[in-house]
Amino acid sequence: MRISSLDHLVLTVRSVEAAVDFYTSVLGMNVRSSPAPDGRSRMALRFGSQMINLHPAGAEFEPKARRPTPGGGDVCLLTDDPLDDWLQHLEEAGVPIIEGPVPRRGALGPMMSLYFRDPDGNLLEVSRYGEG
Repeated sequence: MRISSLDHLVLTVRSVEAAVDFYTSVLGMNVRSSPAPDGRSRMALRFGSQMINLHPAGAEFEPKARRPTPGGGDVCLLTDDPLDDWLQHLEEAGVPIIEGPVPRRGALGPMMSLYFRDPDGNLLEVSRYGEG
């Protein structure tokens, strides 16, 4: 038995609306709303063949992490675009860079990465293989 890939992950956020705005306008993700089993609307961010589900802090969907916390995420996202283009894009969007571009080692080998935070303080890493 073995895992083949990642389908989705969950981020607990203080404001679903602020998260949707950031991830769609800054990272180019698409938003999808679907009904949850409890009748509420569940918001998700789609990109490639993956998805990030957004859970509102204090009103998380069940089942949930033992301690869901806004800002507790650390996620690496892959891009095919040059990181210099990302630097310019993030600067224009007013998103401060924490570090990078810096060399890192990803699941498939060497890559270059940029680090910044989303509105909840989650650490985001945008990386590109074959750069540098």
